[in-house]
Amino acid sequence: MRCESISMDSTDVWPIRFQEIFSMACERYDSGKHSVWDCFRPLDVDWLAKQGCTAQELFDFVEDFCRYGEPDFETALEVAAIRREFFLTVLNGEWPGELPSATLPPKAQEVDGIAWLPRLIEKARRKLRGQMDADLMYGCGGDRSFFARTGIPAGEFLQKMWDCGEDAQEMVRFVKSRTATPV
Repeated sequence: MRCESISMDSTDVWPIRFQEIFSMACERYDSGKHSVWDCFRPLDVDWLAKQGCTAQELFDFVEDFCRYGEPDFETALEVAAIRREFFLTVLNGEWPGELPSATLPPKAQEVDGIAWLPRLIEKARRKLRGQMDADLMYGCGGDRSFFARTGIPAGEFLQKMWDCGEDAQEMVRFVKSRTATPV
């Protein structure tokens, strides 16, 4: 019997590799290795960068999952998949550089009575563009609290941000349409 090689395109393979790296990082974190450089091998860091993900971004998901049980792998994968698609199709695989976290709207700032939304809109933009400062996390505890209050998952919010482009008011309308009670 002749063996045939199976051809898989990169979109088929990358989630598997992403999960392997995530799982390995979780094992290392649980064993007491609590830094980015202890959790990821250099070849994994390089591979992640080619997918539009920094080691710090994935480490933040790993650390919060190991410490708090959230966000889960599926959320990390969905966010990474949206960012990857934006990175490859819109940014053509180019990294524009970080923006300082001090330029984000304050945590307490509101828009139309919705706390955290101005900050989250800007974080989602930066996440898509690859401009997240290393000390920021899209999907941090504050973001997760917002997502829980509104019933909007992190991936859906990020995808809607991509769809809305620069139209922040469209994002406000989207959140208001999804939220029956004030957030």
